[in-house]
Amino acid sequence: MTDDQLSEVIDLVGIRGHVTGGFAVRGPWVSRASVDEAMKLIVMVRGRSRLTADGGEPIVLGPGDVAILNDRSWLEVEGGAGDGPRREIVPDPDTLLLRTADADHDDVVIGIRVDLNRVGRELLLQTLPPVGHVRAADTEALRLRGALDLLIAEVAGGRPGAEFAIRQHGRLLVLEVLRAYLGRLELPPGWLRALADEQLRPALGLMHGAPGKPWRLEELARAAAMSRTSFTERFGSLAGVPPLTYLSRWRMLLAQRALRDSDVRVGSLASELGYASESAFSSAFRRQVGESPLRYRSRVRDAPSADPEAP
Repeated sequence: MTDDQLSEVIDLVGIRGHVTGGFAVRGPWVSRASVDEAMKLIVMVRGRSRLTADGGEPIVLGPGDVAILNDRSWLEVEGGAGDGPRREIVPDPDTLLLRTADADHDDVVIGIRVDLNRVGRELLLQTLPPVGHVRAADTEALRLRGALDLLIAEVAGGRPGAEFAIRQHGRLLVLEVLRAYLGRLELPPGWLRALADEQLRPALGLMHGAPGKPWRLEELARAAAMSRTSFTERFGSLAGVPPLTYLSRWRMLLAQRALRDSDVRVGSLASELGYASESAFSSAFRRQVGESPLRYRSRVRDAPSADPEAP
């Protein structure tokens, strides 16, 4: 999968990264917490630690490493050097405390909540394992360190506009984490695996480039230089859904973005995405998203920050 394809998918599924807290600590320590988010990142900014989630196998985090928690309920992280008992640390939501971190002695950890819309949960959470590990030293993670440095500089700097900058850098960090992780992952059947397949890419390019066109299987198979039967079988085995089902879901992703970001009329959007009528589009949208287009637009615009499913 190319960076542009992954960026497009991440934009459509509404990924947002929010720094939820962190701590800077010296000496032996342990931190335990419940996890309320579907996806969460634990970033080892400095130092080393050992992370366990839901009783699974522990992973060792080094400087710049990131753990991706997928639908976990609790975690334990322990680290630090020196004598004496481990001190219980409660992550502080006021990350301004990181300004005082000592570069030579402190372990520094931050947590990032990852918000996804409904389709994003289907797309990513079914692809990722319960706990993923991105090492800063991995070849695929070369840009991760730069994104992390920018985020930490804003968190610790306290400059004007820091809150906005932290949101933007948080989203960029999530993008780089997913790029690094998905770049070396053997993907299970799903949308991401289909996007990564070179043989299917020409057909996907047609659907993405002209989603409102009434594509026939013969046209898509021809673009992939395959027979209709072979194309349908390969597409289903890699994407997990038939080609035209994928097209329908892609249209709904585009519809959600348009309803969120523009004032386009529902009838115009229906025509643009290839539906014969506004009512046909509204029915398809309700089946896929769970509510009408107008209700969806009103909800995500009225309270976008409070709704983790809003793209």
